[in-house]
Amino acid sequence: MEETNPELEAFRRQWREEVSAKAGSSKSTESTKAPRRPPPIPRSSTGKLSQGHDGQEDHVEPQEFPGLDAPRRRESDVAESSKSSKEPQSALEHYEKAVERENQGSLGDSLSLYRKAFRMDHKVDQKYKSKHFPPSAFASKPSNPNPSNASPTVPNTAHDSLDGPPQSMKELIAGFSGLSIEPAPPIIENTPPPPCPIAKLPNEIMVSMLTELAILDFASFVRVAQVCKSLAYIVLTEEQIWKRICVGSEVGFGAMHYQWQREVLGGPLIEDPLDFQNDSEEDEATVPIVPPSKELVTETLLDSYSSSWQQMFRHRPRIRFNGCYISTVNYIRPGQASANQVTWNSPVHIVTYYRYLRFFRDGTVISLLSTDEPADVVHHLTKELQDTHREGGALYLPSAVMQNSLRGRWRLSTVLDNPEASLKDSESDLFVETEGANAKYMYRMKLALRNAGKGARNNKLVWQGFWNYNLLTDDTGVFTLRNDKAFFFSRVKSYGTGS
Repeated sequence: MEETNPELEAFRRQWREEVSAKAGSSKSTESTKAPRRPPPIPRSSTGKLSQGHDGQEDHVEPQEFPGLDAPRRRESDVAESSKSSKEPQSALEHYEKAVERENQGSLGDSLSLYRKAFRMDHKVDQKYKSKHFPPSAFASKPSNPNPSNASPTVPNTAHDSLDGPPQSMKELIAGFSGLSIEPAPPIIENTPPPPCPIAKLPNEIMVSMLTELAILDFASFVRVAQVCKSLAYIVLTEEQIWKRICVGSEVGFGAMHYQWQREVLGGPLIEDPLDFQNDSEEDEATVPIVPPSKELVTETLLDSYSSSWQQMFRHRPRIRFNGCYISTVNYIRPGQASANQVTWNSPVHIVTYYRYLRFFRDGTVISLLSTDEPADVVHHLTKELQDTHREGGALYLPSAVMQNSLRGRWRLSTVLDNPEASLKDSESDLFVETEGANAKYMYRMKLALRNAGKGARNNKLVWQGFWNYNLLTDDTGVFTLRNDKAFFFSRVKSYGTGS
């Protein structure tokens, strides 16, 4: 046995005395009936506290906090004992108790309390939310439509929000009028910037270059507006370029046909000697009605589109040649149950087929009805493959689907087709005539040019009517359009500009 350390024994003795003194103090506190009276002071601490006992005001703080000299663990024990003595009664109290237990980490107790609360009231969670999180505490703040951290290159009015209301697109474009093309910054600081020859070109030469670009590739011409603000102003406001686009036959209205240009089978048009008669003349002489030229109609319609060639190009109905129009038809047909099996349900068949229309600049059109998907068809919609597969020839080729294609012609409507409509509204219809199933029939379609999507124009053809015409008996039959859907334009890159 090692010898005992006298200092350690003295420390243990002092510690036992303090513990016994504090235990006696807590017992005397619990036994007192008047809680506002201070607890009896232990004898071990009398020597230190008796000096200030003469003034009664020095003992106000111990009256309110009798356990200041006790350890922290004792305060929590007293609080838990006081809380445990009050058992929850209502569903809301059970829910609040469960939330408290969950925050303390007692998941088992909280789960039990949650179950009890929902058994008593299945909407107790809503009551807890309305009590502790009222709607007034979450008042919605107006969202900032113009964040200050927006990129300066974005056409956004975020940086102008301090100067007044946001600008319209027209006002924003007008603000680019005085800007010039800025060259690229220098690659290395304090060195001359790289050359930018296009920034030194006069405006007349720039307009001429952009006009040629618009004729060759209209999509690239529009994308030039994304380069800088100066080019964006020229692209969006230079009416000279847009007039050339509208009047030209590349992508404009010079390529539109408002009278038949071909026969149904694609041959040259044979003029019909029969024309409208003027009944007011006594000699009953025929007076042919000469339709106005396309250039004259285009000039006349300029005022209807706010005197803007750009607005005319965007909103005036026109046919597009760099792709084809596709109609996807889906419908369900009831089937027949098997005669050898007993079934409770009858089978159904989901039928899917496609209609294709590709228009050409010479006034002809190819019409095709097939069950093959567009990816296997659109690249074969050419006149050369149509002639190759006439009467079932070359069926071994991948383009054998063209053996069912039909030749035809197309034209847009005029004011003669819609006498009651204005000149602007009379051009919205499209007439298509194709060969029939055999030589004595001809199919006639009437479609309406519409817009589908937010920014796209003239990319939808809506059915107005579908007829078959008997060339021998001069009879007309009507096809029902119960399952047929509208045509939607799909660009095909292999077509190029459609020439």
